[in-house]
Amino acid sequence: MEQDAEVPARVREVIAAAGVTQREFARRIVMDPSKLSRSLGGTRRFTAAELARIADTADVDAAWLLGTRGGGAPAPPRPAARRGLRAVAPPEGRPLQIIRETVRLIADHGFHAVRVQDIAKACETSTAAIHYHFPGRDDLLEAAVRWCMDEDTARRAARIADAADAADELRQLIELQTPRTARQRDQWSVWLDLWAEAARSTAVGRLHTEYYRQWRATVADVVRRGVAQGVFRPVDPEAAALHLTALIDGLATQVLAAAPDGPGTRPDDMHAALLAHVDAALTAH
Repeated sequence: MEQDAEVPARVREVIAAAGVTQREFARRIVMDPSKLSRSLGGTRRFTAAELARIADTADVDAAWLLGTRGGGAPAPPRPAARRGLRAVAPPEGRPLQIIRETVRLIADHGFHAVRVQDIAKACETSTAAIHYHFPGRDDLLEAAVRWCMDEDTARRAARIADAADAADELRQLIELQTPRTARQRDQWSVWLDLWAEAARSTAVGRLHTEYYRQWRATVADVVRRGVAQGVFRPVDPEAAALHLTALIDGLATQVLAAAPDGPGTRPDDMHAALLAHVDAALTAH
């Protein structure tokens, strides 16, 4: 794909017009923020699918982004019918809608049971429109993993924003990771399915490693603050984070393996076990 040297400048113009940060725009187009940064800096070329997502999300002409339309001003919004999509586009943009429906279907059926046709039907669009934004299943899987990571990170930040101290922060994180609601169970179901895929996919494996690096760093930072505040005993924050996150993963797996109202590990059992671990291993008595 030939790209005009001004493509990064046009994408910057689109981001400025959207009135959001570069990282938020990357989230909206389901793109690795570091890839967006390198592409804007000219050290990496945008792929055709990335430019398609940018054009769809910002509602500008893809030909203008590529520099093949002519003229220096942004193109007017394109009618949805010209894009081969349904007449009324979703308010969050087509790429995010595709990813949300993909994640929902993975939670219900597992990644390998979900077909592009199923995603297109859920989005009320065509398979061609799905491939326009995400050329292959690997692209969809990687985008789904990234979206789940971003959503989980945002929920954690919101949950601990008003915590009284580090001990309260840790309790909030534990509550957030306990699969009580249907949404939490769906999230965990997706993670379990994607973990298995990560073992077979280098791209997803790298995302999985990065997610856990961030997640454990978050827990370690909370433990470190708790030690400084005197609510936790002096422990190695990194080791404590490793133990706690491993315990969360193992217990969540047991909760999901059990029937919601049947025998087995229940969400309350998981929650109580995690709080007991924190009390025994971390709390300063």
